[in-house]
Amino acid sequence: MSYDVIVIGSGPGGYVAAIRCAQLGLKTACIERESLGGICLNWGCIPTKALLKSAEILEYAHRAREFGVIVEGVRADFPAIIKRSRDIADKISKGVGFLFRKNKIEHVPGSAKLLPKKGGQHQIEVVQGGNKQVLETKHVIIATGARARSLPGLEIDGERIIEYRKAMSLAQQPKSMIVLGAGAIGVEFASFYRALGVEVTIVEYLPRLVPNEDPEVSKELARAFDRKGIKLLVGHKLTSAKHSGSGVVVTAEPAQGGEKRELSADVLLVAVGVAANTENIGLEAHRIQLEKGFIKVDAECKCGDGLWAIGDVIGRGLAHVASAEGVFVAEKIAGVHAEPVPYDAIPACTYCHPEIASVGLSEEKAKAQNIPVKVGRFPWRPLGRAMASGEAGGFVKVMWHAETGALVGAHMIGPAVTDLIAELTLAKTTEVNAESLIYTIHAHPTFAEAIKGASEDAFGHAIDL
Repeated sequence: MSYDVIVIGSGPGGYVAAIRCAQLGLKTACIERESLGGICLNWGCIPTKALLKSAEILEYAHRAREFGVIVEGVRADFPAIIKRSRDIADKISKGVGFLFRKNKIEHVPGSAKLLPKKGGQHQIEVVQGGNKQVLETKHVIIATGARARSLPGLEIDGERIIEYRKAMSLAQQPKSMIVLGAGAIGVEFASFYRALGVEVTIVEYLPRLVPNEDPEVSKELARAFDRKGIKLLVGHKLTSAKHSGSGVVVTAEPAQGGEKRELSADVLLVAVGVAANTENIGLEAHRIQLEKGFIKVDAECKCGDGLWAIGDVIGRGLAHVASAEGVFVAEKIAGVHAEPVPYDAIPACTYCHPEIASVGLSEEKAKAQNIPVKVGRFPWRPLGRAMASGEAGGFVKVMWHAETGALVGAHMIGPAVTDLIAELTLAKTTEVNAESLIYTIHAHPTFAEAIKGASEDAFGHAIDL
């Protein structure tokens, strides 16, 4: 069978790329060895948010008296929470199948491997069970994603030492958990399990939580986690982990050297990043290069003649970036206008409680680049909507260019910020400047008023501070 485009992988990069190719009139197939939707829809973005929603409802139930509501005997039904998450993932995976049928994309189940070109066409071998077939195509989009990685000497056994997939499908709720890594995955699972009453300890090698975020956000998250009873061991490296009875014993020592500490828990969750899925897919047949384990691409996501790669497999790390790259590559292949992905304006969201969202540079990076900025902050506490909602912790921080008024960066922690970041991302990618945002009327009472208030503060005329 011959195609214009074959996409390998159906995650948020692959399925979006396939749909856009089909919309542009290209005969398209998508090869997927597991469930449609990839890790994001089945084991990442979506099911984790379902878990976190259950945790949020449980936390509100425990706080019900603050709102004048009496709730008796509230408790978590752990198996039901897990089942709800898996059911939602299954429904959305089936939704991708519907979109493929709607757009006349052929879904080819199986594992793909690139073979040498033949007659100017790329050859892809697909193996499913005992069956094998070879497909031909002009273009290949590699969107094979990534998987959880571990550390040297630390074996993930799926029982006491687990990764994120197992963490969202445990048969029983543990009483205690150590989370290794304080990036987005680590703090989200820490937030979820602590809400269920699990004793949680975070061990992080770097000196602060969510180290890719603004330091002020890290400090605020640490305060919030401390209030929740999450134990924090930052600036420490794990030196050993071993089974002990029905649990695991972990040894950690300060990253700069010092006295070791021994911790024990039912489960150790390893959340120290991802490794690209590049093995056994035939990259060597086309001399596709790797860089730090990820496929090396040019500015147009090309990695060879008629070969493209997007998303986690090239180290981007965010579902919405993979989707944007999928659209871009599809449009390049079709020969229509393709808007480049604005890598300097990618929103980052972390869905722990409190939520975190950011776009653009941190204040540290802006200063390092000698960018003159006006910095404004607005805490949630004075905001009527936040007080009424019982969500008064955290803040919005914005940085506007002192000379041009363009947005340099924005950092938020608190209620609804993973939705609110869209307004500031729009400002980062368009001609919206500080003045136009400040004089845009924001509805009252809303969480969005904090963005306006922080921007006013940057220029010295905040009304509600």
